[in-house]
Amino acid sequence: MSTEDIEERLAGVPVYALSNASEEFVLVSGASTGKSLGLFCFKKEDADALLEHIRIMDPGMRSGSKVVAVALNKVFQLKVDGVAFRLIPEYSQVKNALKEREKVGTSDDDGFPGVPVFQSRSLVLKSQSKSYRPVFFRKEDLENSLSRASRDQNQLNPAFRPGDVQVAVLEEVIKGMKEGSTSTWDDVVFIPPGFDISTDPNKQ
Repeated sequence: MSTEDIEERLAGVPVYALSNASEEFVLVSGASTGKSLGLFCFKKEDADALLEHIRIMDPGMRSGSKVVAVALNKVFQLKVDGVAFRLIPEYSQVKNALKEREKVGTSDDDGFPGVPVFQSRSLVLKSQSKSYRPVFFRKEDLENSLSRASRDQNQLNPAFRPGDVQVAVLEEVIKGMKEGSTSTWDDVVFIPPGFDISTDPNKQ
């Protein structure tokens, strides 16, 4: 997929960064490595806590610094020499991802290797003649969408079998979209945290 196509799919997803009084991103520097890190949180409360922590450590940050929302595609575009950008997932979603992986017999001893995203084989969106796979940043949003889909189709909530919820790593999905010559990820649409979807065409 082209970079433009990937960015378009990421455009509606907000992440939260710290900005100083000059409206520049705040970078965290490692004393031992000398490298700078730009941190982007998927949960606003995590960014608020980080800002509070930095204000305590650096009194110069107390005035004018704030948390700002940035579209994920803008982060994807950032390339600054000597600066690494890190996405910080919601802790509760990392726990959800590890639980789902345990259910299907794969466990990550070192924790989860990135930002978890959730999808289900039971949920497909159709637009004109194309089908899309919605990918969620929160497992709860996926579950809400699945129960709404079963209501829209006048079914009782189906008993989901293990494996109906799949967990992937956002960074690997994006890498696959960029590099893949096959169409493994080209039908993915990212659903922003806090949103669920309706499969009823009348409600979309």
